Amino acid sequence: MSPMSGPHVVRGSVSLPEAELIWRFSRSSGPGGQHVNTTDTQVELRFDLARTQALPEVWKQRALERLAGRLTDGVVTVRASEHRSQWRNREAAAVRLAALLAEATAPPPRPRRPTRVPRGINERRLREKKQRAQTKRGRSGRGWE
Repeated sequence: MSPMSGPHVVRGSVSLPEAELIWRFSRSSGPGGQHVNTTDTQVELRFDLARTQALPEVWKQRALERLAGRLTDGVVTVRASEHRSQWRNREAAAVRLAALLAEATAPPPRPRRPTRVPRGINERRLREKKQRAQTKRGRSGRGWE
């Protein structure tokens, strides 16, 4: 088996070091016939977010806040069992963890600058409203019973 395919980039030049990734393998449910009963294809990837040195401090604090519901003692866990091979599940788990961290460390969106509704739009809305009211008022006369 060849080594894992490259560093798992979070964003920019920041990547997850292989030394800080904790892998665990277990038997996976699903398709695979007799082979699946004897091999450990499900992958659980753990990353200690609270103690890592790989992420800049600002990113780490942001990720700890945003992923607070997913963390167990500062450790984020990702599982993958959709493939029959352990190798592909390892790749899927690593990509999923990198994407999760990229989303969690992203800078917050810029605040929305409130804008005013143009006068023309408001006037047109009121004009159409009056027109509709006039149409409905016209229906209540004689001949509409």
